[in-house]
Amino acid sequence: MTDESWAGWYRDRHGSEAFILTTDGRRLRVRVRGTDFEGESFDALLPATGVVPEAGAFDLADGVLGDCVLEWDLPLPVLAAGTARQATLSCLLSLRRADPDLYLALHLDGAVYESHRAENDFASALATIRAVLPPDIHLQICTACALSGYLPASGRGISGGLGCFRDAKDAYRDVTEGPAVAGLWDRRTGLVQEIWSCREFEPRPFEPRPFEPRPFEPRPFEPGLVTGAPAERRTDAPGPMEGAGAGRLGVHPLEHA
Repeated sequence: MTDESWAGWYRDRHGSEAFILTTDGRRLRVRVRGTDFEGESFDALLPATGVVPEAGAFDLADGVLGDCVLEWDLPLPVLAAGTARQATLSCLLSLRRADPDLYLALHLDGAVYESHRAENDFASALATIRAVLPPDIHLQICTACALSGYLPASGRGISGGLGCFRDAKDAYRDVTEGPAVAGLWDRRTGLVQEIWSCREFEPRPFEPRPFEPRPFEPRPFEPGLVTGAPAERRTDAPGPMEGAGAGRLGVHPLEHA
């Protein structure tokens, strides 16, 4: 598999510093303060095998990285007026232990297309952005691919858990969301991150979901973290080229080297 890496900014009650996010399209790896955390969702990042975090360096709940804020930018493939382009997706993720939330903003040609300030997961945040895009701009990523889908009635994390069916294309094209997807679940190529892409992408017609406002719930103040309101983005956070190589987003996820 081909890994992609981006630099970002990490902060918690212990302080703020740069971090590196790496993914192969399926699993995530975050390196911060010299420690690697891995998992298939941002809210399930555990110390990598054999890694023992320095005592007191992180706030872990059952070993999972939490009570912190992550922000980073990454290149995102889009189709604009029939031309393949590369936009920038800004991500701001607050991993509160009780109730994580996410904010995304897509930048293209000076315009910004935003999610709500406190989305539950990448699927919802990206759906919000797709709903406000001009009709001639389309995301070219797994969450917008006609060959992807979630297992019905399954709980999922902030990211990941999206089934890729590119090796069962004909069968998957004949089904709709619901029980029929469950019948094909064992034929999936694998699970992917919503922001990933590959050259076998097929566009899926977008059907806007009804707007469901998320109630604001104040939370106790925690030094070094945001309060109950969504996290505010730093203006000095490193971009995708600062401290990490720019990945070639969309180079054959799920394919073994």
